[in-house]
Amino acid sequence: MELLTKTLFLCLALALAHGAPALQQDEQVDDAALPDRCEGIEFDAISPDEKGTTYFFKGPHLWEGYHGEARLSNVSFKELDDIHHIGHVDAAFRMHIEDNPDDHDHIYFFLDDKVFSYYNHTLEEGYPKEIQEDFPGIPDHLDAAVECPKGECMTDSVLFFKGTDVHIYDIITKTVKTKTWAHLPACTSALRWLEHYYCFHGHEFTRFNPVTGEVNGTYPKDARNYFMSCPNFGHGGNYKPRKCSEVKLDAITTDDAGKTYFFAGPIYMRLDTKKDGLHAFPITRSWKEVIGAVDAVFSYADKIYFIQGDQVYIYKAAAQYTLIEGYPKTLKEELGIEGHVDAAFVCPNEHTVHIIQGLNMRDVDLTTTPRAVTRDAPLPFPDIDAGLCGADGINVFKGSQYYHYDGPLTLVAARMAPVANDITSEMMGCQD
Repeated sequence: MELLTKTLFLCLALALAHGAPALQQDEQVDDAALPDRCEGIEFDAISPDEKGTTYFFKGPHLWEGYHGEARLSNVSFKELDDIHHIGHVDAAFRMHIEDNPDDHDHIYFFLDDKVFSYYNHTLEEGYPKEIQEDFPGIPDHLDAAVECPKGECMTDSVLFFKGTDVHIYDIITKTVKTKTWAHLPACTSALRWLEHYYCFHGHEFTRFNPVTGEVNGTYPKDARNYFMSCPNFGHGGNYKPRKCSEVKLDAITTDDAGKTYFFAGPIYMRLDTKKDGLHAFPITRSWKEVIGAVDAVFSYADKIYFIQGDQVYIYKAAAQYTLIEGYPKTLKEELGIEGHVDAAFVCPNEHTVHIIQGLNMRDVDLTTTPRAVTRDAPLPFPDIDAGLCGADGINVFKGSQYYHYDGPLTLVAARMAPVANDITSEMMGCQD
């Protein structure tokens, strides 16, 4: 019987191997005709869609996301073909105007003197239009475009690039200011990603300030090291998403600006940037003095606190996190406690940090000096890894699951754990 089974499998394998040689040959021809961005390509345009997937455009082809091969653009945007005379695009961006849901998150493509508006990968009725109809004062034959929300620019704006000129378009007033940023390379595409701005030129990119055009740091850099997965290229960590069933958090926090971070080993990830994708980075990228895994992290009064062993690091929360002078300090000196910390969190509009140590939750009033424990209460179960308190209550994490409570009092009053919820890919960017 075993011999018969092996023989059947062998026959099936031979049949599959020899049954469709023409198809395999066609696939090889098609693959050979596709552009390879790992060879060093100058993109025509780059834009995320309304779901946060970033598309890279070159001629009639595009790449979806940071991994994978090229395919014809009209597979994702069916009107981008020779029949409609838009086999390529000059520039593209995703609109950001939350006060106008009719336009917010729509993708705009530019070709010569025309503009095309897409939503959900479908060309909107009435398009294409003359660029001047939708964006008066903006020139044709653009090189690049990128959105710039209020707070990062003075108003909700779009930056249009042509040569060394940047045309800053105010979405609300429909007015244009033109600046010349001769120090910036001529951008053939541009991208806003995780609240930073990138000018792509050749196979390289330069990060710039969207208000002044200023470039800080060492640039240009090779895009293949950062914005795509290429053999023999890459930087930092080589992080690969875990299965959700294997996720174990060390800490999680939301700062006063609404930025949510989770920490696992030497890696952190922003969770509030789904429109830009979920991406992992070394902790030292944003908090260079914190080397290695952390025990707990919490946010309070525009500051973020890291607990690592018996040390506490406090950073001012701003565009760039800055370690406060005199830190790190010991746990005893800063919070009036000693011993290993499993988790810590502060609830919105409160001044108490709830510190979990083993089977106890200890509360420390952050408005008093010196700080000391004001309440010590038992917990319904041990081995809590992290905790996060928001307007809807508290989530405490244990391994790949979490438990929800209405508030700190509910947590310590519980006699047993509630029904556990599984961490999902939607929450943490893991693999279900």
